[in-house]
Amino acid sequence: MKKFIDKYNLLFFIPLVLIMVASFFCMYEVRFIKNIYVGHLMKQILWFGIGFLLIFLLQKIKVKFLFHYSFLFYLLGNILLLLVLFIGKETNGARAWFSFKFFNFQPSEFMKVALLLYLSKVTNDFKMKEKRREFFYILKCIFIVLVPSILVFLEPDTGAIIMYLFLLVSVLLVSDIKKRWFIIAFILLVGGGIGFIYLYQYRQDVLIHYIGTSLFYRMDRIINFGEGSGMQLNNALATIGNAGILGHGIQKDLLYVPEFPTDFIFTLFLSMSGFVGGIVLLFAYFLLNIFFIQKFFSVKQKEYKCFIHGFLFLFLFQQVQNILMNIGILPIMGIPLPFLSYGGSNMIVYFILIGIILNLTKKKSLSI
Repeated sequence: MKKFIDKYNLLFFIPLVLIMVASFFCMYEVRFIKNIYVGHLMKQILWFGIGFLLIFLLQKIKVKFLFHYSFLFYLLGNILLLLVLFIGKETNGARAWFSFKFFNFQPSEFMKVALLLYLSKVTNDFKMKEKRREFFYILKCIFIVLVPSILVFLEPDTGAIIMYLFLLVSVLLVSDIKKRWFIIAFILLVGGGIGFIYLYQYRQDVLIHYIGTSLFYRMDRIINFGEGSGMQLNNALATIGNAGILGHGIQKDLLYVPEFPTDFIFTLFLSMSGFVGGIVLLFAYFLLNIFFIQKFFSVKQKEYKCFIHGFLFLFLFQQVQNILMNIGILPIMGIPLPFLSYGGSNMIVYFILIGIILNLTKKKSLSI
Protein backbone atom coordinates (compact mmCIF):
# COMPACT_ATOMS: atom_id res chain seq x y z
CA MET A 1 0.00 0.00 0.00
CA LYS A 2 2.82 2.41 0.90
CA LYS A 3 4.53 1.76 -2.45
CA PHE A 4 1.23 2.39 -4.23
CA ILE A 5 0.73 5.69 -2.38
CA ASP A 6 4.32 6.76 -3.05
CA LYS A 7 4.10 5.85 -6.71
CA TYR A 8 0.95 7.79 -7.49
CA ASN A 9 1.27 10.55 -4.86
CA LEU A 10 -2.26 9.88 -3.63
CA LEU A 11 -1.67 11.94 -0.49
CA PHE A 12 -1.36 14.88 -2.88
CA PHE A 13 -3.90 14.16 -5.61
CA ILE A 14 -6.87 13.03 -3.48
CA PRO A 15 -7.06 16.15 -1.22
CA LEU A 16 -6.30 18.39 -4.20
CA VAL A 17 -9.20 16.88 -6.16
CA LEU A 18 -11.47 17.42 -3.14
CA ILE A 19 -10.48 21.10 -3.01
CA MET A 20 -10.91 21.36 -6.78
CA VAL A 21 -14.46 20.00 -6.61
CA ALA A 22 -15.24 22.41 -3.75
CA SER A 23 -13.91 25.27 -5.88
CA PHE A 24 -16.12 24.26 -8.80
CA PHE A 25 -19.22 24.29 -6.58
CA CYS A 26 -18.23 27.73 -5.28
CA MET A 27 -17.75 29.04 -8.82
CA TYR A 28 -21.18 27.68 -9.75
CA GLU A 29 -22.68 29.45 -6.74
CA VAL A 30 -21.17 32.88 -7.45
CA ARG A 31 -22.91 33.07 -10.82
CA PHE A 32 -26.14 33.78 -8.87
CA ILE A 33 -24.51 36.65 -6.97
CA LYS A 34 -23.32 38.88 -9.82
CA ASN A 35 -23.44 38.73 -13.62
CA ILE A 36 -19.67 39.26 -13.97
CA TYR A 37 -19.12 35.92 -12.20
CA VAL A 38 -21.05 33.86 -14.76
CA GLY A 39 -17.94 32.69 -16.61
CA HIS A 40 -15.87 31.90 -13.50
CA LEU A 41 -16.72 28.19 -13.42
CA MET A 42 -15.51 27.45 -16.96
CA LYS A 43 -12.36 29.51 -16.43
CA GLN A 44 -11.63 27.74 -13.14
CA ILE A 45 -11.99 24.35 -14.87
CA LEU A 46 -9.58 25.59 -17.53
CA TRP A 47 -7.00 26.73 -14.94
CA PHE A 48 -7.10 23.37 -13.19
CA GLY A 49 -6.76 21.57 -16.51
CA ILE A 50 -3.73 23.66 -17.44
CA GLY A 51 -2.30 23.13 -13.96
CA PHE A 52 -2.47 19.34 -14.10
CA LEU A 53 -0.98 19.44 -17.61
CA LEU A 54 1.91 21.53 -16.28
CA ILE A 55 2.56 18.99 -13.52
CA PHE A 56 2.71 16.23 -16.14
CA LEU A 57 5.03 18.21 -18.43
CA LEU A 58 7.35 19.21 -15.58
CA GLN A 59 7.89 15.52 -14.83
CA LYS A 60 9.30 15.08 -18.34
CA ILE A 61 12.09 17.64 -18.17
CA LYS A 62 15.35 18.09 -16.33
CA VAL A 63 14.35 20.75 -13.82
CA LYS A 64 17.97 21.36 -12.81
CA PHE A 65 18.24 23.77 -15.73
CA LEU A 66 15.57 25.93 -14.04
CA PHE A 67 17.95 26.51 -11.14
CA HIS A 68 20.92 26.94 -13.50
CA TYR A 69 19.19 29.74 -15.43
CA SER A 70 17.27 31.13 -12.46
CA PHE A 71 18.94 34.55 -12.73
CA LEU A 72 17.50 34.96 -16.23
CA PHE A 73 14.01 34.10 -14.94
CA TYR A 74 14.54 36.59 -12.11
CA LEU A 75 15.67 39.29 -14.56
CA LEU A 76 12.70 38.62 -16.84
CA GLY A 77 10.33 38.81 -13.86
CA ASN A 78 11.65 42.23 -12.86
CA ILE A 79 11.34 43.48 -16.44
CA LEU A 80 7.68 42.39 -16.48
CA LEU A 81 7.06 44.06 -13.11
CA LEU A 82 8.51 47.28 -14.53
CA LEU A 83 6.51 47.08 -17.75
CA VAL A 84 3.21 46.46 -15.97
CA LEU A 85 3.57 49.84 -14.23
CA PHE A 86 3.39 51.55 -17.63
CA ILE A 87 1.20 49.35 -19.83
CA GLY A 88 -0.68 47.23 -17.30
CA LYS A 89 -4.41 47.28 -16.73
CA GLU A 90 -5.55 49.29 -13.71
CA THR A 91 -8.01 47.43 -11.46
CA ASN A 92 -9.27 48.70 -8.07
CA GLY A 93 -6.58 51.38 -8.02
CA ALA A 94 -3.71 48.95 -8.71
CA ARG A 95 -1.79 48.54 -11.98
CA ALA A 96 -0.76 44.91 -11.58
CA TRP A 97 -2.13 43.05 -14.60
CA PHE A 98 -1.33 42.58 -18.26
CA SER A 99 -4.67 42.32 -20.02
CA PHE A 100 -4.99 40.25 -23.17
CA LYS A 101 -8.02 39.34 -25.23
CA PHE A 102 -8.79 36.03 -23.52
CA PHE A 103 -6.92 36.23 -20.21
CA ASN A 104 -5.16 38.48 -17.69
CA PHE A 105 -1.62 37.90 -16.47
CA GLN A 106 -0.23 39.03 -13.09
CA PRO A 107 3.60 39.16 -13.17
CA SER A 108 3.92 39.58 -9.38
CA GLU A 109 2.56 36.03 -8.97
CA PHE A 110 5.04 34.47 -11.39
CA MET A 111 7.85 36.40 -9.71
CA LYS A 112 7.45 34.01 -6.76
CA VAL A 113 8.74 31.14 -8.89
CA ALA A 114 11.72 33.13 -10.18
CA LEU A 115 12.56 34.44 -6.70
CA LEU A 116 12.42 31.02 -5.10
CA LEU A 117 14.55 29.43 -7.82
CA TYR A 118 17.17 32.19 -7.68
CA LEU A 119 17.33 32.42 -3.88
CA SER A 120 17.71 28.64 -3.69
CA LYS A 121 20.57 28.71 -6.21
CA VAL A 122 22.34 31.59 -4.44
CA THR A 123 22.06 29.77 -1.11
CA ASN A 124 23.40 26.56 -2.62
CA ASP A 125 26.37 28.33 -4.27
CA PHE A 126 27.56 30.23 -1.22
CA LYS A 127 30.18 28.58 0.97
CA MET A 128 29.69 30.41 4.26
CA LYS A 129 32.79 29.75 6.35
CA GLU A 130 33.31 33.20 7.87
CA LYS A 131 31.31 36.19 9.11
CA ARG A 132 32.15 38.35 6.12
CA ARG A 133 30.86 35.86 3.59
CA GLU A 134 27.71 35.24 5.63
CA PHE A 135 27.07 38.98 5.78
CA PHE A 136 27.59 39.32 2.02
CA TYR A 137 25.23 36.40 1.38
CA ILE A 138 22.49 37.95 3.57
CA LEU A 139 22.90 41.33 1.85
CA LYS A 140 22.67 39.67 -1.56
CA CYS A 141 19.47 37.84 -0.62
CA ILE A 142 17.94 41.05 0.75
CA PHE A 143 18.83 42.91 -2.44
CA ILE A 144 17.37 40.12 -4.60
CA VAL A 145 14.05 40.42 -2.77
CA LEU A 146 14.16 44.21 -2.43
CA VAL A 147 14.15 44.94 -6.18
CA PRO A 148 10.83 43.20 -7.05
CA SER A 149 9.35 44.34 -3.72
CA ILE A 150 9.89 47.99 -4.68
CA LEU A 151 8.35 47.43 -8.11
CA VAL A 152 5.34 45.64 -6.60
CA PHE A 153 4.99 48.38 -3.97
CA LEU A 154 4.50 50.87 -6.81
CA GLU A 155 1.56 48.87 -8.23
CA PRO A 156 0.61 48.67 -5.23
CA ASP A 157 0.27 45.06 -4.01
CA THR A 158 0.99 44.71 -0.28
CA GLY A 159 0.14 41.00 -0.24
CA ALA A 160 2.82 40.14 -2.81
CA ILE A 161 5.48 42.07 -0.88
CA ILE A 162 4.67 40.13 2.29
CA MET A 163 4.98 36.84 0.42
CA TYR A 164 8.35 37.89 -1.06
CA LEU A 165 9.56 38.61 2.47
CA PHE A 166 8.30 35.20 3.58
CA LEU A 167 10.37 33.63 0.80
CA LEU A 168 13.44 35.50 2.03
CA VAL A 169 12.97 34.36 5.62
CA SER A 170 12.23 30.77 4.57
CA VAL A 171 15.45 30.50 2.56
CA LEU A 172 17.60 32.08 5.27
CA LEU A 173 16.21 29.63 7.84
CA VAL A 174 17.52 26.62 5.93
CA SER A 175 20.83 28.22 4.93
CA ASP A 176 24.07 27.63 6.83
CA ILE A 177 24.26 31.09 8.42
CA LYS A 178 24.88 31.23 12.15
CA LYS A 179 22.12 31.86 14.68
CA ARG A 180 23.65 35.22 15.63
CA TRP A 181 22.24 36.76 12.44
CA PHE A 182 18.71 35.82 13.45
CA ILE A 183 19.30 37.27 16.94
CA ILE A 184 20.53 40.51 15.35
CA ALA A 185 17.53 40.57 13.00
CA PHE A 186 15.15 39.98 15.93
CA ILE A 187 16.69 42.86 17.91
CA LEU A 188 16.46 45.18 14.89
CA LEU A 189 12.83 44.18 14.25
CA VAL A 190 11.84 44.72 17.88
CA GLY A 191 13.63 48.08 17.95
CA GLY A 192 12.08 49.14 14.66
CA GLY A 193 8.66 47.97 15.82
CA ILE A 194 8.87 49.97 19.03
CA GLY A 195 9.98 53.04 17.08
CA PHE A 196 7.15 52.63 14.59
CA ILE A 197 4.55 52.21 17.35
CA TYR A 198 5.79 55.38 19.06
CA LEU A 199 5.66 57.42 15.84
CA TYR A 200 2.27 55.96 14.89
CA GLN A 201 0.74 56.75 18.27
CA TYR A 202 2.32 60.13 19.02
CA ARG A 203 4.04 61.57 15.92
CA GLN A 204 2.05 60.58 12.86
CA ASP A 205 3.12 63.80 11.13
CA VAL A 206 6.77 62.69 11.27
CA LEU A 207 5.85 59.20 10.03
CA ILE A 208 3.87 60.60 7.08
CA HIS A 209 6.72 62.98 6.25
CA TYR A 210 9.21 60.12 5.85
CA ILE A 211 7.08 57.35 4.32
CA GLY A 212 4.43 59.37 2.48
CA THR A 213 0.65 59.46 2.79
CA SER A 214 0.05 56.48 0.47
CA LEU A 215 2.16 54.03 2.49
CA PHE A 216 0.85 55.45 5.77
CA TYR A 217 -2.74 54.90 4.63
CA ARG A 218 -1.99 51.27 3.74
CA MET A 219 -0.32 50.64 7.09
CA ASP A 220 -3.14 52.37 8.94
CA ARG A 221 -5.72 50.23 7.14
CA ILE A 222 -3.88 47.03 8.15
CA ILE A 223 -3.36 48.09 11.79
CA ASN A 224 -6.99 49.17 12.20
CA PHE A 225 -8.48 46.34 10.15
CA GLY A 226 -11.19 45.62 12.70
CA GLU A 227 -12.50 49.17 12.52
CA GLY A 228 -12.29 49.62 8.77
CA SER A 229 -13.49 46.28 7.48
CA GLY A 230 -17.07 47.48 7.20
CA MET A 231 -19.78 45.71 5.26
CA GLN A 232 -17.49 43.12 3.68
CA LEU A 233 -16.35 41.50 6.93
CA ASN A 234 -19.68 42.00 8.70
CA ASN A 235 -21.54 40.19 5.94
CA ALA A 236 -18.90 37.45 5.87
CA LEU A 237 -19.23 36.84 9.61
CA ALA A 238 -23.03 36.87 9.36
CA THR A 239 -22.88 34.36 6.49
CA ILE A 240 -20.60 32.01 8.45
CA GLY A 241 -22.77 32.34 11.56
CA ASN A 242 -25.90 31.36 9.63
CA ALA A 243 -24.33 28.38 7.83
CA GLY A 244 -25.07 25.88 10.60
CA ILE A 245 -23.82 22.28 10.68
CA LEU A 246 -24.50 21.31 7.06
CA GLY A 247 -24.84 24.68 5.33
CA HIS A 248 -27.50 25.85 2.90
CA GLY A 249 -26.27 24.26 -0.33
CA ILE A 250 -26.68 26.20 -3.57
CA GLN A 251 -28.75 29.34 -2.92
CA LYS A 252 -29.49 32.60 -4.69
CA ASP A 253 -30.02 35.00 -1.79
CA LEU A 254 -26.62 35.26 -0.08
CA LEU A 255 -25.56 38.40 1.73
CA TYR A 256 -23.33 40.29 -0.71
CA VAL A 257 -19.57 40.20 -0.13
CA PRO A 258 -17.59 41.99 -2.91
CA GLU A 259 -14.74 39.45 -3.09
CA PHE A 260 -16.69 36.20 -2.67
CA PRO A 261 -14.86 34.30 -5.48
CA THR A 262 -11.36 35.28 -4.28
CA ASP A 263 -10.57 36.68 -0.82
CA PHE A 264 -13.79 35.44 0.83
CA ILE A 265 -14.12 32.08 -0.88
CA PHE A 266 -13.80 30.31 2.49
CA THR A 267 -16.90 32.16 3.71
CA LEU A 268 -18.80 31.16 0.57
CA PHE A 269 -17.82 27.52 0.95
CA LEU A 270 -18.89 27.46 4.62
CA SER A 271 -22.22 28.97 3.62
CA MET A 272 -22.78 26.10 1.20
CA SER A 273 -21.38 23.20 3.26
CA GLY A 274 -21.53 24.38 6.88
CA PHE A 275 -19.33 23.28 9.77
CA VAL A 276 -18.96 19.73 8.41
CA GLY A 277 -17.80 20.92 5.01
CA GLY A 278 -15.34 23.32 6.64
CA ILE A 279 -13.79 20.46 8.64
CA VAL A 280 -13.44 18.33 5.49
CA LEU A 281 -11.83 21.22 3.63
CA LEU A 282 -9.36 21.93 6.44
CA PHE A 283 -8.49 18.23 6.60
CA ALA A 284 -7.78 18.23 2.86
CA TYR A 285 -5.36 21.15 3.33
CA PHE A 286 -3.83 19.34 6.31
CA LEU A 287 -3.09 16.29 4.13
CA LEU A 288 -1.50 18.50 1.48
CA ASN A 289 0.67 20.17 4.11
CA ILE A 290 1.79 16.79 5.46
CA PHE A 291 2.61 15.64 1.93
CA PHE A 292 4.91 18.61 1.24
CA ILE A 293 6.52 18.41 4.68
CA GLN A 294 7.40 14.81 3.85
CA LYS A 295 8.87 15.98 0.54
CA PHE A 296 11.00 18.53 2.38
CA PHE A 297 12.53 15.88 4.62
CA SER A 298 13.03 13.48 1.71
CA VAL A 299 15.65 15.64 -0.05
CA LYS A 300 19.25 16.21 1.01
CA GLN A 301 20.55 18.79 -1.47
CA LYS A 302 20.48 22.31 -0.01
CA GLU A 303 19.16 23.85 -3.24
CA TYR A 304 16.12 21.58 -3.23
CA LYS A 305 15.49 21.96 0.51
CA CYS A 306 15.47 25.76 0.12
CA PHE A 307 12.98 25.52 -2.72
CA ILE A 308 10.54 23.20 -0.93
CA HIS A 309 10.89 25.13 2.34
CA GLY A 310 10.03 28.38 0.55
CA PHE A 311 7.01 26.75 -1.05
CA LEU A 312 5.82 25.49 2.34
CA PHE A 313 6.12 28.98 3.84
CA LEU A 314 4.03 30.47 1.02
CA PHE A 315 1.45 27.70 1.02
CA LEU A 316 0.92 27.72 4.78
CA PHE A 317 0.92 31.51 5.01
CA GLN A 318 -1.82 31.88 2.39
CA GLN A 319 -3.98 29.27 4.12
CA VAL A 320 -3.63 30.85 7.58
CA GLN A 321 -3.97 34.44 6.36
CA ASN A 322 -7.02 33.83 4.19
CA ILE A 323 -8.96 31.69 6.66
CA LEU A 324 -8.27 33.94 9.66
CA MET A 325 -9.02 36.99 7.52
CA ASN A 326 -12.45 35.52 6.73
CA ILE A 327 -13.31 35.28 10.43
CA GLY A 328 -11.97 38.72 11.36
CA ILE A 329 -8.82 37.67 13.25
CA LEU A 330 -6.31 38.97 10.66
CA PRO A 331 -6.56 42.04 8.40
CA ILE A 332 -8.01 41.82 4.89
CA MET A 333 -4.98 41.80 2.58
CA GLY A 334 -6.22 40.46 -0.76
CA ILE A 335 -4.54 37.05 -0.38
CA PRO A 336 -6.46 34.13 -1.97
CA LEU A 337 -6.90 30.62 -0.56
CA PRO A 338 -4.75 28.27 -2.71
CA PHE A 339 -6.72 26.14 -5.21
CA LEU A 340 -10.11 27.19 -3.79
CA SER A 341 -10.13 30.89 -4.74
CA TYR A 342 -10.81 31.98 -8.30
CA GLY A 343 -7.84 33.15 -10.33
CA GLY A 344 -5.49 31.83 -12.96
CA SER A 345 -2.15 33.44 -12.10
CA ASN A 346 -1.97 32.29 -8.47
CA MET A 347 -3.20 28.80 -9.29
CA ILE A 348 -0.85 28.27 -12.25
CA VAL A 349 2.09 29.45 -10.12
CA TYR A 350 1.26 26.87 -7.45
CA PHE A 351 0.97 24.11 -10.04
CA ILE A 352 4.38 25.11 -11.45
CA LEU A 353 5.95 25.04 -7.98
CA ILE A 354 4.35 21.68 -7.21
CA GLY A 355 5.40 20.25 -10.57
CA ILE A 356 9.01 21.20 -9.82
CA ILE A 357 8.81 19.69 -6.31
CA LEU A 358 7.36 16.41 -7.59
CA ASN A 359 10.15 16.25 -10.16
CA LEU A 360 12.87 16.98 -7.61
CA THR A 361 11.62 14.33 -5.21
CA LYS A 362 10.66 11.48 -7.53
CA LYS A 363 12.58 8.27 -6.94
CA LYS A 364 12.99 7.21 -10.54
CA SER A 365 13.94 9.90 -13.00
CA LEU A 366 11.58 10.47 -15.90
CA SER A 367 13.81 13.16 -17.40
CA ILE A 368 14.54 13.35 -21.09
